[in-house]
Amino acid sequence: MCRIAFPRKKTYIDPYLESDLVSAKSIKDIKVEGGKVTVDVQLGFPAEGYKAELTSKLQEMISSVDGAGDVSVNISHKIDSHTAQKGVKSIPGVKNIIAVASGKGGVGKSTTSVNLALALSKEGATVGILDADIYGPSQPRMLGVNQQPDSSDGKTLEPLNSYHLQAMSIGFLIDEETPMIWRGPMVTQALEQLLNDTQWKDVDYLIIDLPPGTGDTQLTLAQKVPVTGAVIVTTPQDIALLDAKKGLKMFEKVEVPVLGIIENMSTHICSECGHEEHIFGSGGGQSMADQYDVDMLGSLPLDMSIRVSTDEGKPSVVADPDSRITEIYCEIARRVAAKLSKQAKDFSAAFPKIVIQNN
Repeated sequence: MCRIAFPRKKTYIDPYLESDLVSAKSIKDIKVEGGKVTVDVQLGFPAEGYKAELTSKLQEMISSVDGAGDVSVNISHKIDSHTAQKGVKSIPGVKNIIAVASGKGGVGKSTTSVNLALALSKEGATVGILDADIYGPSQPRMLGVNQQPDSSDGKTLEPLNSYHLQAMSIGFLIDEETPMIWRGPMVTQALEQLLNDTQWKDVDYLIIDLPPGTGDTQLTLAQKVPVTGAVIVTTPQDIALLDAKKGLKMFEKVEVPVLGIIENMSTHICSECGHEEHIFGSGGGQSMADQYDVDMLGSLPLDMSIRVSTDEGKPSVVADPDSRITEIYCEIARRVAAKLSKQAKDFSAAFPKIVIQNN
């Protein structure tokens, strides 16, 4: 048995990590036995929908090296905890928290949040979703859940499970038509309880669907919740972009990394004639990404099926798993998770707690 190193010109640049796999420390082992080459790859992000493509490209690249015979590529993933704001305690059972914000209502943020969560799950991660909109929770309807969570000890809540997502929302605890006539302090307390008193179970990514704006809920999130990264949802429309920029700047001020921008309703394709039209303008999301030097994670069309499926409690990723829309959501999910995987790891959970006792 021997080990070999392939020439740099043969290096494969991963489109999600935007670097070669060696620099990303994703190549765990290369073995050569006779003419057989075995490569073990461990990604820091879930990528079930990408494995076949990656395997094929690596096999093609390695096979072109002189002396290489049969090529076997083993691809796995390992999701680590990554650092959040300083001085904020981690949430038991949760490795990483991703906040999804828009600054403005009506841009499809909740729809994007639930489909992003489902796409991460489809790619192989254990995912939770917290509906942080106390006044207007959307996730119970979108996930098709109309029951109350259990409590084994009378103090904590068990997350409800829908399409393999662990979910929690104030909407699970009240009637759908009951208005929440609460002042700010009550809202922030409710959010903290929903987050901290839920028995999350080995969650790789907890998606937090934020309400519009930059008010009490967002401030609580920045000060008391260990947010690993944020995603901004906007439409190409100038009015939406103005508020999205406020949301992005808010995260910058509280030192939460912005993982990128998702442009929703970017284009409309007529179901009758196929004509494509930029109803809300074009290029707004990319322009904002360029202005603030953040990634453009992807664009989603204005498509009736997205609205219909979420209204029926079966979002696009599960309603039509082989559709182009699901493919886009999965591509965005891989970009989000890959971007996060490049951040510094959080090793705080690995350190033992020191307890001093007087005997």
